[in-house]
Amino acid sequence: MADVYLDYNATAPVRPEAQRAIANVLAHAHGNPSSAHGFGAAARAVIASARKQVADALGAPPESIVFTSGATEANNTVLRHAAHSGAGGEVHLVSCATEHPAVLEELRALADEGCRVSILPVERDGRLDPERFEAALTPTTRLASVMWANNETGVVQPIAELAARAAARSVPFHTDAVQALGKLPLALETLPVAYASFSAHKLGGPKGIGALYVRAGVEL
Repeated sequence: MADVYLDYNATAPVRPEAQRAIANVLAHAHGNPSSAHGFGAAARAVIASARKQVADALGAPPESIVFTSGATEANNTVLRHAAHSGAGGEVHLVSCATEHPAVLEELRALADEGCRVSILPVERDGRLDPERFEAALTPTTRLASVMWANNETGVVQPIAELAARAAARSVPFHTDAVQALGKLPLALETLPVAYASFSAHKLGGPKGIGALYVRAGVEL
């Protein structure tokens, strides 16, 4: 009997159309995209096309997409930015107990560096209570980070409401949206989300590729 692979929430096989796109770029777009010559222009065009495809999938403008090596780098970039940007004083970060280790482990590291970190528990249904979430926000909260869809339980958090409550308190909101892309309508520009992280290998793209959405006007 043939093996049956069912662990798509961990990683997905690279889809044939992705394989073809990669092979085409390797064969025909080998220029340095920073170069002024025609080969560089061709490489820049490929990157621009890829950026627009990702943006269209997220319901966001292309200029809001920053490519990374994966969601872990995207998550860490946002958390580190929140911890080390701005003036001095207390740095408070708020997140959820059911986050991916890419977020939780970085928060533990930042706590060791002196940040105050609030890890909120979830309710019996796995969702974060918006009232509990809002109550945890303080004047020193630099960032709130809540995963959109959980990779182990499938629980979908009320991201629109959480982000709105954070925005009402002038707290930037980040979501690890890796498991939401391709499964839920995102329309990021309609939500008060400042940052969102994504990874290609969860939905048939290659490993080592990710993206970070940064809303226009938001500092990074």
